[in-house]
Amino acid sequence: MPGPVCRDWTFAHASRVILFAMLPVAASRRARGSLRWRVALFVVACASVLLAHPAHTHLRAASLLARFSDPGATGLLADAGRAPVDETLFALASPPGSPPARARLYLPVGVANPPGLVLLHGVHRLGIAEPRLVKFAKTLAAAGVAVLTPELRELADYHIDPASLETIGAAVHALRGRLERSRPVGVMGMSFAGGLALVAAADPRFAPDVGFVVAVGAHHDLGRVLRFFATSSIDRPDGTHEAMSAHDYGPLVVVYSYVEDFFPQDDVLEARAALRSWLWEDRDAARAHATNLSPPSRAKLEALFAHDVSAFAHELLAEIERRHASLASVSPSAHLANVRCPVFLLHGASDSVIPASETAWLARDVPRGLLRQALVSSAIEHVELHGEPTAGDRWALVHFMAGVLEQMR
Repeated sequence: MPGPVCRDWTFAHASRVILFAMLPVAASRRARGSLRWRVALFVVACASVLLAHPAHTHLRAASLLARFSDPGATGLLADAGRAPVDETLFALASPPGSPPARARLYLPVGVANPPGLVLLHGVHRLGIAEPRLVKFAKTLAAAGVAVLTPELRELADYHIDPASLETIGAAVHALRGRLERSRPVGVMGMSFAGGLALVAAADPRFAPDVGFVVAVGAHHDLGRVLRFFATSSIDRPDGTHEAMSAHDYGPLVVVYSYVEDFFPQDDVLEARAALRSWLWEDRDAARAHATNLSPPSRAKLEALFAHDVSAFAHELLAEIERRHASLASVSPSAHLANVRCPVFLLHGASDSVIPASETAWLARDVPRGLLRQALVSSAIEHVELHGEPTAGDRWALVHFMAGVLEQMR
């Protein structure tokens, strides 16, 4: 879907398969597609009762997906296991000198000892207020899961930074402490937060509170993904390379993250303001800030706005090389060997932000015996449905979600 990154980036590739029934479709197709989805899920649910073990978990998964498709849906499938949801906003503990992070807790009412899940938003300025994240959290909570969504300030400001790991650690500790269960809680990360979730799970400070990780559209090596933004080519684990057009907003996020390295000191403040405004969809403000730049800086910014990567690809690649150590600190590739909990991986086959080959790398490097499922689905292309998902695609999604729900038991 063309459009600004601040609307698409997080769930653009992050929520992709679990949430594809929530994603925008043409108005003329909405009611028809929703009905087809509910009917297909009902058939899947019936088949799961007859064929799958445990059947109840597959029915819950099908019910979840039906409610994603239509939150107002009622009936046997949609109402299966649905509970009222209570919401609470509070502040997480933070390291000395850092302001506390906001978090929102969604609790299923009337459910004794619910399992817990920390749900991490991706790169999106609205953070925990992003409407699709809220919708997802509420739907999960209505299915009997206690869901905590912590605000990752760095991701909300388009930075993939180790500081977010501290917030993730505080969130899993806080949620486990609030629940009566003694078991660790799960972590589900969307987009780059999926990679951060895996890094946090490998950290001995946080690992005791992490029961499992679901990484949706996650990165394995951040440097490799950033090079993809500059070259539109990505390396696969088998040594081959895949050529595909990278999402237009990738280079914008890279330059915004390290703006001081791309512009002279006198232009840094205005360049940062211009890039932030562009990412927030305020194009007029972005261009107004650009007029205050020196001519060379203004030309570079206009090339960014025009998505002319060739004009500064060499600078992007040089910056990625300089930042090798810091990028490794937030890349699962450098930490997966220390993961000790079950892992679920989910990715859209045609993702142009974080290519699906990153999930292949993750699946290769997750320690033996800990990879529960790795699903790459052709049902999604970025944030849109890719054609008409087949019955097989739908079943694969239900089965994946059933595995996650089973892990929470």
